[in-house]
Amino acid sequence: MDTDPIVLPSNRPADRFYRGGRRITDLRGEPAAGDHEPEDWIASTTSVFAQPDVGPTVLPDGRTLADAVAADPERWLGAAHAARWGSDTRLLVKLLDAGQRLPVHAHPDTPFARQHLGHAHGKAEAWCILEPGTVHLGLRRDVPADELRALVDEQRVEELLALLNPIEVRAGDAVLVPPGQLHAIGEGVLLLEVQEPEDLSILLEWRDFALDGPRDGHLGLGFDRALQATDLVARSAEEVEALVTRGRDAGPVLPAAAGSFFRVDRAAAGTELEAGFAVVVVTAGTGVLSSSAADLQVQAGDTVLVPAAAGPAVLGGGLTALVCRPPAP
Repeated sequence: MDTDPIVLPSNRPADRFYRGGRRITDLRGEPAAGDHEPEDWIASTTSVFAQPDVGPTVLPDGRTLADAVAADPERWLGAAHAARWGSDTRLLVKLLDAGQRLPVHAHPDTPFARQHLGHAHGKAEAWCILEPGTVHLGLRRDVPADELRALVDEQRVEELLALLNPIEVRAGDAVLVPPGQLHAIGEGVLLLEVQEPEDLSILLEWRDFALDGPRDGHLGLGFDRALQATDLVARSAEEVEALVTRGRDAGPVLPAAAGSFFRVDRAAAGTELEAGFAVVVVTAGTGVLSSSAADLQVQAGDTVLVPAAAGPAVLGGGLTALVCRPPAP
């Protein structure tokens, strides 16, 4: 039934432009990923850019999640959400295994995406860190547009990366990445990502990646226009730190500014999860996720899609989970 929570298998687009994937399948207890399967798209109504058949989640009954939600948005998303946003889930969740440092890149905001790409959303995102490392976010100084374009055209990668603020992150930390901010995830970081449901990346770096940057780095807009979506103003140390939370053990884990885009709560055994569309990623333990619709045996590495019609749910046993939701309607 559409009211039942569903344990989803991994959904890993193949042949991505950077390495990774094995730590996702290890976490999930699945056969080893290929070496360029670094993302697991969870409860996805989103397609890989320019590849409409790659990325969407397929439910056990053979429907895509997008089609199921469109057929009954109130059951899946709740009455208030459906009244405001219809069948738009407003959410994409991923597991991401950085087998190498990701390229310096940025994502457009919603006005830019609507005007220039015809997409409903931009791409704000946030990272919930599962295994530690270094991430890079925001400019350390103002950068003139012509200087940035020269760094991109000439692929002066070391200079490009040096413009960004390095941030050491540990398991339990979280980082908000507003649209327009240049950023990169360092090698070795494993994280859970929540984002607006789009695949829109402006890639400023491609030298050491399986990418044709001059062809594919600018979303088909050309770099003159695409780079207009990037924020070229420096962020102070205080502004960068405001985008980071450290080791929150329970409740909301993201900075408050994330709330207009998405929500993530850390929940332990015994926590009652309010009714509403949610993606529950079990980070530790074995136990039962109980709702009025069903009792579901789950364990670390499982990802569970919870329709709003399932009602409130309770984490049992020794479970710990990250509970991902769209913004409150």
